[in-house]
Amino acid sequence: MKKRVQTLWESRSPRERKVIAIMAIVLGVALYVVLVQSAWRARAQLRTSIAALRTQANTLEQQADELQRLRSAPPPSTSRTDLRTLLQGEAETAGLSRSLVRIDAVDPDQVVVVFGAVAFAQWLNWIAGLKSQQVRVDAGRIEALSTPGLVSVTATLARPKPK
Repeated sequence: MKKRVQTLWESRSPRERKVIAIMAIVLGVALYVVLVQSAWRARAQLRTSIAALRTQANTLEQQADELQRLRSAPPPSTSRTDLRTLLQGEAETAGLSRSLVRIDAVDPDQVVVVFGAVAFAQWLNWIAGLKSQQVRVDAGRIEALSTPGLVSVTATLARPKPK
């Protein structure tokens, strides 16, 4: 193969050899420029990718630290006071005591509350506030009253039983 290429090269005139050499150099330079340009584009894309990946890594590290902190924190303590007493106090604090018709304790961790005419938004806020006390609605019945925004509520509220 080498001998064949050498014979082909020698069969060309000096002027043809010069043109072939110049064309080879131009082709080599053009190929080199294309490769370098492609490498620069890839480098720019990688630079932006690295910045995004670093941001994600920092976020993941922060989330891992937060998860570790939460796992090592003691569980929230639940007040073991009588649920009926707790709900009565929370209703007074929220300004719902005048709407409260009755509170019946089914057991120490379950209570039935009945509101006569209470603003629905105010009642929802009260229930949302009870989540911090780990009190949830087990069952409920809400009826709209003739006055817009007012409802009558009968709800069974409970908290987790101690283990």
